Amino acid sequence: MATVLDKVDIEILRTLQDDGRLTMRELASRVSLSSTPVFERLKRLEANGYIKKYMAVLDAEKLNRGFVVFCNVKLRRMNRDIAKDFVERIKDIPEVTECYNTSGNFDYMLKINAPDMKTYQEFLINTLGTIESLGSVESTFVMNTVKQQFGINI
Repeated sequence: MATVLDKVDIEILRTLQDDGRLTMRELASRVSLSSTPVFERLKRLEANGYIKKYMAVLDAEKLNRGFVVFCNVKLRRMNRDIAKDFVERIKDIPEVTECYNTSGNFDYMLKINAPDMKTYQEFLINTLGTIESLGSVESTFVMNTVKQQFGINI
């Protein structure tokens, strides 16, 4: 059974989503409570899985990974074992930063960060191309990021 979140819980989540490096004292001040109840609420939110992870958002351009490709993948056939094998292979490929099982014309959508087109082409041939169940691939190249939001609207 899911925990019922109140307004303070929601405000804690919103505040941390905006800045995950706040100290307990700073977080408590922003949600107008003392540190002890905020600490207890935070531990409950973490234990119940509302907070999956704390992380830094890196600048892909500065790290030479700013070439973004959405790669739609269609498998040759689909069954439980083939899908499981594909997902396990994808999880082990560091260039794939996101993977979604989708409906429609394709089975999966991958987000790949690469240095450039040549590197992506090599990745397509030498990494994705080695997956036996791969049927077809359609690549969409990002020309400009218009909006990139890392949190969710709560």
